[in-house]
Amino acid sequence: MTVTVPVTATVTAQDLTEGVARFQRDVFPAKADLFARLAAHHSPHTLFIGCSDARVVPELITGTEPGDLFVIRTAGNLVPAHAPGADGIAASVEYAVAALGVRHIVVCGHSACGAMTALARGHDLSGAPAVADWLRHAAAPAADPTADGDVPALVRRNVLAQLANLAGHPAVAGALARGEVALHGWVYDIPTGRVEDLTAPPA
Repeated sequence: MTVTVPVTATVTAQDLTEGVARFQRDVFPAKADLFARLAAHHSPHTLFIGCSDARVVPELITGTEPGDLFVIRTAGNLVPAHAPGADGIAASVEYAVAALGVRHIVVCGHSACGAMTALARGHDLSGAPAVADWLRHAAAPAADPTADGDVPALVRRNVLAQLANLAGHPAVAGALARGEVALHGWVYDIPTGRVEDLTAPPA
């Protein structure tokens, strides 16, 4: 996997600072009452687990407000299977379910995912050993040679694999058994904005 920086990237620290200033001047005052409530009240209804990809913005896709989503973002929207020991992702999942009482958990994959592309097409990751190690938690590429390089298929299979991993986390397993939480698998298509629900009941 080759990482390149576009030559047209001209964002500076000053641009970020000006963005903060615009937020404080224009956005925050319009939502002042909301932020006042959020200062003392944190009760998101959904745990959204998405890819770290900058093109995937959970609040934008779902049309939600600050405070609505508890968000975990990882490369490839991966959720390692439950295992003993310290794990920031497992801790976040546990907190969202056991402490915050979220009612829905969404795992959202997306088109043109770099992580799934690397796996599906067998990219050389020797220069990114941490990435290679992390991707062990992803769904395996199809054994069917006719599906070799099929990124969309792997994106979908990976979402379902991560839902299976999630269901094995104790807090999630308990909430599922009590009917307190629902799992959803989505795939977001960047060029069209379409969201495919892999877990929706048949029409």
